[in-house]
Amino acid sequence: MNLQLDLLKDKIEFFEAHTIKELEKRINEQIVHNQAILLHVHSVSHQMHVNEEGKRLYSAVVHFKANF
Repeated sequence: MNLQLDLLKDKIEFFEAHTIKELEKRINEQIVHNQAILLHVHSVSHQMHVNEEGKRLYSAVVHFKANF
């Protein structure tokens, strides 16, 4: 039996929420999960969109990267 493990070096995740606090909470939860597999935040990009009804939608892209 041959067991081979591949390490994640990069991971990009997308998030959406209706409030900035909810978006921040989702990102922070994922940061904790990714730290368990030795990935740390490399960069964050975010945007806000207002639809025709005036409702806001916040989105973010987070690039996680290994430090080794």
